[in-house]
Amino acid sequence: MAVETLPLSPIEADLEANLEKTVGYYDSVREFVDECVRNGLKNVYLVGAGGSLIASFPAFYLLHRMVDIPVFQIQSDELNYGRPRPLGPGSLVIIASYTGTTKETVAAARYAREAGATVFAACRAHSPLAEAATLAIEGGSDILELMAAYALCEALGVELDYAAVRAAFAALPAAFRAAVEGQEQHVHDIAVALKDEPITYVLGSGPSHGWAYGLAMCYLQEMQWKHAVSFNAGEFFQGAFEVVQEDTPVVLLLGEDPSRPIAERAQRFLDTYTKRAHYLDVRDFDLPGMTAEGRAIVSPLILPKVIGRLAKHYEAVRGHNLDQRRYMFRTIY
Repeated sequence: MAVETLPLSPIEADLEANLEKTVGYYDSVREFVDECVRNGLKNVYLVGAGGSLIASFPAFYLLHRMVDIPVFQIQSDELNYGRPRPLGPGSLVIIASYTGTTKETVAAARYAREAGATVFAACRAHSPLAEAATLAIEGGSDILELMAAYALCEALGVELDYAAVRAAFAALPAAFRAAVEGQEQHVHDIAVALKDEPITYVLGSGPSHGWAYGLAMCYLQEMQWKHAVSFNAGEFFQGAFEVVQEDTPVVLLLGEDPSRPIAERAQRFLDTYTKRAHYLDVRDFDLPGMTAEGRAIVSPLILPKVIGRLAKHYEAVRGHNLDQRRYMFRTIY
């Protein structure tokens, strides 16, 4: 029986406008972070659940490489129940929830404030999370968190080219559209090739590991009810690669960050042992207005936008609406 398809959703007409609004908050974020450092910053926590935790991977990857203070990445309820001892006065909690209503994330923000921490939230205005935060900004959480990470590096005296950082963020809106439009046929081909697979493996390294997890869990499992599993591209060689045969479907994400050699190692293996490997490689993306340094800065932000477009193609070719749920928002859990 033929599978019923759905019309392909168009690329957002207001894509650039929404992104320009978000990157326009750079100075506000920098001022907030500067104050945190002046007040005696001791550590940083990146907190969220689901896609909002995934969105923190680029910021975490930058900070844990570049700053001398401790940086932690933790799921919202793990913070609520684990109650880490270092959390308190001098802690900056960077937290996100798209709706601002994710109950465990709101609870985490309230707990952090009660413990004496400063809380920066990426969420909708006038939401419970916004009310719980010290400062809340509405916009793309991955962009806001990475801007906060670069602002922290600057405030802490890390030697980087911050003029290049600002230029990269300023060029981001046009680059997003060019990347999405330029990869339209490629992501369509991936969706067609993998739409009927009983399971799909997704790999990524460094900041791209987050969206390997996001593609598998959020887009394929949650939104398409398809079996999928993700692995760090380095950990893949500690056991998971044993399941690969010539017909095993794998999607590998490759960024332009220092972890790229890890992903390239996985690519060499997949090229040898399976005929069903598909690659989303930022080096293949057209990013107008970006220098080589700028591409490296925004690479972790570009991949999730293209992955989101891949999800739209899955929706169209499988006839399964991305908003369809069995349990989420429909049951008590």
